[in-house]
Amino acid sequence: MDTTGIENTLNDKGELRTIFFTSLGCSKNLVDSQVMLGHLGLGGFKVTPEPKDAEVIIINTCSFVEAAKAESIETVLELADYKDDENGQCKALVVSGCMAQRYCVELEKEMPEVDLFIGTGEYQKIVPLLTALEDGKLEKKSFVEIPKYIHTEFDPRVNTSPFYMAWLKVSEGCNRNCTFCIIPTLRGKLRSRTVESLKTEAAHLVASGVKELNVISQDLSDYGSDFSGDRQIQKLLLGLDSVEGASWVRLFYFYPDEISDEIIQIIKDSEKIVNYLDMPVQHFSDYILKRMNRNITGAEVEEKIGKLRRSIPDIVIRTSIIVGFPGESESDFQKLLDGVKKAKFDHLGVFKYSDEEGTAAFRLKDKVDSETIDERFEILYETQKEIVKENNQKYLGRVLDVLVEGVHEETDLLLQGRHSGQGPDIDGKVIINDGLAKPGEIVKVEITDVLDYDLVGKIIPNP
Repeated sequence: MDTTGIENTLNDKGELRTIFFTSLGCSKNLVDSQVMLGHLGLGGFKVTPEPKDAEVIIINTCSFVEAAKAESIETVLELADYKDDENGQCKALVVSGCMAQRYCVELEKEMPEVDLFIGTGEYQKIVPLLTALEDGKLEKKSFVEIPKYIHTEFDPRVNTSPFYMAWLKVSEGCNRNCTFCIIPTLRGKLRSRTVESLKTEAAHLVASGVKELNVISQDLSDYGSDFSGDRQIQKLLLGLDSVEGASWVRLFYFYPDEISDEIIQIIKDSEKIVNYLDMPVQHFSDYILKRMNRNITGAEVEEKIGKLRRSIPDIVIRTSIIVGFPGESESDFQKLLDGVKKAKFDHLGVFKYSDEEGTAAFRLKDKVDSETIDERFEILYETQKEIVKENNQKYLGRVLDVLVEGVHEETDLLLQGRHSGQGPDIDGKVIINDGLAKPGEIVKVEITDVLDYDLVGKIIPNP
């Protein structure tokens, strides 16, 4: 988690308690971290970029899949070393987020070095909990309940992302109950914020210099169904489209079964909502989709993709799929592979199925062995690599609006940025080898070359 500039954002009241913060996992978890940092700043804590200088160390963890759990545990154990007087001055080690929510009882036994566990619905209590811990008034280590909280525009928040972009979390929790997913257990039932609340926060972010709003949730397509039983996603999209000063509004986690003609038309007509849609597909085999508890067939997924491409020819579609789900036969995998080839997704995340205790899929029979999963993963990876290379050819010679991020990660001689069809952190880049621009500027770039996932181009000066 990038904490650059936070020191100047938080209150400075003399000798403050120092804190080191790291955030793991997804962008939704990052927003929780940013709200925690906001509360900590108001509570008199000062962020330090070095864990050895921190009196309090907080790890906001992830436990969505096995790899995420391993990373979270490794990070906690690594930072616990700073409780040793020879290595640091940490007096309180805090574990928050999904891993704390899921395993607090076990972790209390296995990680005695952790002083405080905070669940996904209690993170707004970080300051009083730390104060009580400091005063020796805590009677227990774990504060984990059924998640019911979601932040609003009135909560303090420190945007640790680059100043020109922000994640806008519109809801928390999920009612979908896919058999492979632990999220409803970790995050609770759907809780949506109001459109007015989101418009207000979006306006505040734009006023701070944000040009790109990335709209996130566990299930964007279900937004607002907890208000009156009727989804209010159309009202939300129209509301965000009306926020003055925003250049790009990008939509993530919109499930294909809820894509309607009205939604497509809003995206098509909007000047702010970019022609980019993150649409979790997961599979194309009807049998596997049914086992996943997805309310859609492979043919219906293909029909939704076709309608999107016909209505908005330049739309960029990102998706995620799972390979090796229990019961996935060679025939099922071939249907998945054929679906990917036909859909020609612009961006594709492939996840290897892993058993997660607490999910319905954990109890399913006919598990696919790890060697087969690895082989199928490689086939999909190589297939998608060729698709992306082919898709990117359409950009050659075109002039695109590019949001400049700064100098290239590998050399100061190049700039890098993203066009509207590239989401932050997960998609390719536009590498700029001719012209100058500042981070946060949106400039015209003529695409002159195509790499595997990235585009190369030169800035076209304004007349």
